[in-house]
Amino acid sequence: MLLEDEYSNRASNSYIKRLRQSKLDPSKGLEAFDFSFQPKLNKKKILDLQGLRFITEKENIIFMGNPGVGKTHLANALGLEALKRGYKVKMLCMTDMLTMLTASRGDGTYNKIFKELVSLDLLIIDEIGFKKVPQDAVDEFFEIVKRRHENGSIIITTNRSFEDWANVFGDQVLASAIIDRLVHHCHIIKIIGPSYRMKNLKEKIPK
Repeated sequence: MLLEDEYSNRASNSYIKRLRQSKLDPSKGLEAFDFSFQPKLNKKKILDLQGLRFITEKENIIFMGNPGVGKTHLANALGLEALKRGYKVKMLCMTDMLTMLTASRGDGTYNKIFKELVSLDLLIIDEIGFKKVPQDAVDEFFEIVKRRHENGSIIITTNRSFEDWANVFGDQVLASAIIDRLVHHCHIIKIIGPSYRMKNLKEKIPK
């Protein structure tokens, strides 16, 4: 019994450490997602993805839709499921990831961070298109996508259509090359519906 308790404690401590390192939100699992608020969303497809075959097949997922429709929540939920099953996962906002890479050049940690980003089983990049990507960071992002192509899965959330990505990256050729690699083996899920945040805001406003 003591050995079992020790093993259980070690496993629990290991998961807590990995959860902290992953930057995932433990409160946003799939069980907390309100599918009834997004009736146009293919629930069966999401539940199929929860099986994580996309990770073993080195496939990507792109959640597209307006702000507040649940893209980040779904990406986070799939990340949590992968983490629970022992996969190496990290979730980063696009802006934060690029800022971290830029800063790492100054403190000598660039190679370590870049190696981690390309070696994860699942890299989740949130909010592509929220801000225009600085020109000096476009090549770095392309390199991450290129190195992970058919080697590791990426989940992306974006509120911009592919047609807008040339403006996001400031380079039509690189934008096309990035899209080409991301969609080669990819599940594209477009969420058309109302904003959860606006719903919550309306509920808080006194009538």
